[in-house]
Amino acid sequence: MTASDKLKKKNNAGKFICVGLDPDIKKIPVHLKKVQDPVFEFNKRIINETYENAAAFKLNFAFYESEGYRGMEILQKTIECIPKDILIIADAKRGDIGNTSRMYAKSVYEFYNCDAITINPYMGEDSVLPFLEYTQKLNFILTLTSNPGSSDFEKTKLADGSLLYQKVIKKIIQWNKNKNCAIVFGATNTEELEKSIGLFGELPVLLPGVGAQGGNLSEVFGVFKNNNRLNLLVNVSRAIIYKSNEKDFAEKANSELVRMNNLIKSLY
Repeated sequence: MTASDKLKKKNNAGKFICVGLDPDIKKIPVHLKKVQDPVFEFNKRIINETYENAAAFKLNFAFYESEGYRGMEILQKTIECIPKDILIIADAKRGDIGNTSRMYAKSVYEFYNCDAITINPYMGEDSVLPFLEYTQKLNFILTLTSNPGSSDFEKTKLADGSLLYQKVIKKIIQWNKNKNCAIVFGATNTEELEKSIGLFGELPVLLPGVGAQGGNLSEVFGVFKNNNRLNLLVNVSRAIIYKSNEKDFAEKANSELVRMNNLIKSLY
């Protein structure tokens, strides 16, 4: 099953929430800190409770890389816990000269065996192509991000009156020869989403920023529904995985995920 097939299957089943696994040892429940491998145990319990209701899992590599070798071991074990029919996204934001991108792609797609990756496209086509050669995978390319600093460059107005992030979307459409391109569009940019969704074509969309960053789930999903598009993932990290700091943390995470799924169902 290709990465695109996995996403399509979940979307067809009415599942659109991507659970972000961004574990912070300072934030996980205190009782877990007594076990041998607290971060992995935290991840495993979240996965076991939520996988039936999740559309995908996204692992932010920085939270693992910051812990060195041990962190990367936890990353690998976490990936192995996720059922094979669920999309696994490496949130690594890679993108470099061709040879370097080729090694990044090999790492994420062959060693870690993830289904998808986030990519920074600002070094141009040759920095992206090595990822696109993996035709069974799905490549989420940054267009308009959810952070406040996105306006520094991404919203720059060009000579033809369009904005830089819109030019990036048009480029991605051109790069999508293998039908394995997708885009990242911040859920905090509802106004820009309404104006630009017509540029997306058939590209799947990953929307970070709902929850702690202030993105509104109903507003974001409403834009897609109004434009007859349902190939998307709404990423939620902290608002799900840290819903409780008690022994019921995993159950409470799943309850929040179910609540969000039900909210989306009520919209369509």
